[in-house]
Amino acid sequence: MNYFFEHFLKAFQLPLKNPVLIFSTILFIILLTPIVLRKMKIPAIIGLIISGVIIGPNGFGIIGEKLLESDGSVKLFSTIGLLYIMFMAGLELDMKEFKKYRTKSFTFGFLTFIIPISLGFPICHYGLGLNLTASILTASMFATHTLVAYPIVSKLGISKNVVVAVAVGGTILTDTAVLIILAIISSSVEGQLDFSFWLRLITSLAIFTFIMFAIIPRIARWFFSKLESEKTAHYIFVLSIIFFAAFLAEMAGVEHIIGAFVAGLVLNKLIPHTSALMNRIDFIGNSLFIPFFLISVGMIVDYKVLFQGPWALIVAGVLTTFALISKWLATFVTQLIFKMTNTERQVIFGLSSAHAAATLAIIIVGFEKGILNSQVVNGTILLILVTCMVASFVTENAGKRLLIQLAESGEESELIQVSRNQHLLIAINELKGNERLIDLSVLITDKRVLNPISVVSVLPNNQEAEQRIRTSRKEMDEIVKHFSDGEFTVNVVTTIDHNQSSGIARVSKELFTDILVLNDSRKINLLKRFVGDDRNHLLDVCDKTIFFCQLEKPTVSYQKIKLICPPLAHLETSFISWSERILRLAKELNITIEFIGTLETFEAIKKVKKAVKLSVTTKHIELNELEEYFLLNQIVTEDELIVFCSARSGSVSYLSFVDSFPNKIEKAYPDNDFILIYPSQEISSNAFTAYEDFDNSPLSKGVETIQKIGKEVGSIFKKNEQS
Repeated sequence: MNYFFEHFLKAFQLPLKNPVLIFSTILFIILLTPIVLRKMKIPAIIGLIISGVIIGPNGFGIIGEKLLESDGSVKLFSTIGLLYIMFMAGLELDMKEFKKYRTKSFTFGFLTFIIPISLGFPICHYGLGLNLTASILTASMFATHTLVAYPIVSKLGISKNVVVAVAVGGTILTDTAVLIILAIISSSVEGQLDFSFWLRLITSLAIFTFIMFAIIPRIARWFFSKLESEKTAHYIFVLSIIFFAAFLAEMAGVEHIIGAFVAGLVLNKLIPHTSALMNRIDFIGNSLFIPFFLISVGMIVDYKVLFQGPWALIVAGVLTTFALISKWLATFVTQLIFKMTNTERQVIFGLSSAHAAATLAIIIVGFEKGILNSQVVNGTILLILVTCMVASFVTENAGKRLLIQLAESGEESELIQVSRNQHLLIAINELKGNERLIDLSVLITDKRVLNPISVVSVLPNNQEAEQRIRTSRKEMDEIVKHFSDGEFTVNVVTTIDHNQSSGIARVSKELFTDILVLNDSRKINLLKRFVGDDRNHLLDVCDKTIFFCQLEKPTVSYQKIKLICPPLAHLETSFISWSERILRLAKELNITIEFIGTLETFEAIKKVKKAVKLSVTTKHIELNELEEYFLLNQIVTEDELIVFCSARSGSVSYLSFVDSFPNKIEKAYPDNDFILIYPSQEISSNAFTAYEDFDNSPLSKGVETIQKIGKEVGSIFKKNEQS
């Protein structure tokens, strides 16, 4: 018993040496810190940093310095967390928004780089008495900032706002410039700042850029396409790319955080933001790796330097104060130039005021090479703690105010109201082979929808119905696991009906569905073509907007959406509903929509795009008569998704040619994936709807026949005139 007790006490001797105990201790801190501090209204980021101070070697010594060294386990997880922050910033960056606001990003990036350096150099050189090289290096440290508070704006749902895009863009520019300055100063100290250095730096950066933007996307696209069912392998592949990019960046002469950020930019287009893979990346990073990094930042802080004399306090105070003032000045000038609100300025200031990653890199390298003394290093560590705390408070408070202002201005309320009314129903006939249909449904659904997706399977009503329902529900649960890593709530419905189409139509009404999505195989047998296939029967009994999908390729393989619409398609009552879904698909896949149709319909699509705030590139090819489509001689590659908006008989956009057009498109492009859309047809509420005998189909058929005869006669006269 004594031996066991002594062995138990030995395991808890400080600093802890048992790796399992160390890991579990840090996990408990990650678990409890946000819970405890939430009641005190203190951001979790600050709590994690303070926790690092307490358990670190300069606090109670629970974690020893050895674990913080380059080969220590805490240092390893900390590095992963740092790379994760930069990677997620690149991955979540809306490239179209960044290009749209690149002027603001470049302006802020220039200001947040030049103002701190220009004002910081004389303060360091003349105020603190540092030599020329140390002053330049310390001043460049003021220009850096780390997106420590980025998880806050991501959690608030404003990560795609213009001010966040400006702050992230400024981070790219200023950190890249500062880290290049660090490489130059390091080489100058070693006496290697010659022509060969510049040639080596430029050449290595060119090779790094080529590998990341030319080779890695091809490999990633191939991997995601060929191994689409291996979801775990997708995440491991992403991790491999992050660390490989970080390694390549170091080999190119810049810091690894630049490589991680570039990896995010490279994979940005290949990982949809609503996909299960994106959710895995976000979940594991925010729950494990990033908290490790924040705790490790606190472990480096040595509060004892405050008691080593007044000069240590002066150095720490000057560095910290000026770091915050210089960043505030940069954001203030940006606000004046672009006429931003005070709240927008505070969000940018909050994101850009934290000094951690690049700052640590600069100071540690400067100290190891003898450029900076210990007082500057300790002052900088306290600067990191204070600025991270300020950044967290400012970003959280300003982010909430910005979210409230967006809601009060009506910019978000209308979209949220529309989202509340959306409900997508996936009709599954076969219990296998629906993964692509499910992936498509996730991509075209807004995350803010309250009850977004339901999956229904309709079984025949016979003696085996009860047993088949039990079997079906079990297999449907396996299908829903496909969603388990996402953020969507999925309802599963298994029902019986004498007719499958009638059952689907009934469930769509019961669930107030606005979009119905189902597989529509090209393999329709000859008997169905004569008798009438399920497509026509479903259109007769279901008045919802229906997406008939022929999907044989993974979504990552799509390079363009070719959207074809008949004239007057924008006048259909469900135009906004289905067009928003197609716009959202293009947004998630980061691809272009090439619209073929009338100018009026194209303008209507642009209005929907503006209303729902989806940054999608749209191109227009004018087509006023659907019959003339094949005269356009369109070059269609196999990686294009073809979407055709058809029309139901009697609707405002219905033409006789619409019925035969889908078959012609399928025959013309047999290797392309295809979505056939039938907009919903509102049923009139007048008294005559109770009588099925009152039907306008004979009249409409007669009108269609007259239209066909008129077109044929017109074509005869055109031929005679040409001859």
